Amino acid sequence: MKEVMAIFFVLSGFLITRFFLAGQGVTDFIVRRIARIVPLAWLYLFIVLLFQQSSLGIYSSHFLFYANWAPMPLTPMTSHFWSLCVEFQFYIAIAICVAVFGKRALLLVVIAAFACTSFRIYNDVYSAINTYFRVDEILAGGILALCLELRQRIDISQSVAIFLIVILALLFLASCHPNGGDLNYLRPYIASLLVGITLVSPVSLVNRLLCLPSLSYIASISYALYVIHGGLRHTWLGEGDTIEKYLKRPLFFAVLFLFAHLSTFYYEKYWIDVGKKVGMKLRYNKA
Repeated sequence: MKEVMAIFFVLSGFLITRFFLAGQGVTDFIVRRIARIVPLAWLYLFIVLLFQQSSLGIYSSHFLFYANWAPMPLTPMTSHFWSLCVEFQFYIAIAICVAVFGKRALLLVVIAAFACTSFRIYNDVYSAINTYFRVDEILAGGILALCLELRQRIDISQSVAIFLIVILALLFLASCHPNGGDLNYLRPYIASLLVGITLVSPVSLVNRLLCLPSLSYIASISYALYVIHGGLRHTWLGEGDTIEKYLKRPLFFAVLFLFAHLSTFYYEKYWIDVGKKVGMKLRYNKA
């Protein structure tokens, strides 16, 4: 799981930093992020927290995306929301910094990343769900974006690219395992280098794999998959002993993908379109 989250966080930090490097406005960014994340997250949270008869404090910590801070009121059906909390807090922090200091604020990404990693080393924490112990994975993606902005073209041969991908992949897997020791502290930066190599790599096989229609489809519904799976695994589809669970897996995935497809293209799409319209209107009024 750490492997998936590290790559996801790096990609997120990379894309958000590229967004601001391209000169996009803070208001437009916030509107689009809220339209993309909040509608499905809040709908899901309302249903599962109501089902669990949660207190007002649990509602507020989840709906305002700070449930991964002490006392961490995450529930069995919302335990996966810690990563969304890290993401959302990063969005708010970088938006505020850019609003105050402009694009120069993006240099703070480098400082913040090394500060977070140093804090993990100081507290002997290989991995945690607290933002202050995990956000360096997102920030490492931001560092990657800044580096590629400085040097758009990187000449690298196919043989060298393959070698680097293999070595970095092995190091990355080791950095995600407790037995990897202090290599865990370098996980954000190894993941960032691995992503960076795939972005500039001339290896046609890697590029073809990443552009497969099936992977593109999964990427398009990935947010809904992430949100919905947490509750679905606590239903009948996820219950039973080990053998029973595995026998139910095909049905579990079929239902999960069906709900994710409907959510992405019929529910989320509406709100995303609303966000785009509001963003365009705000830009027009500002102009």
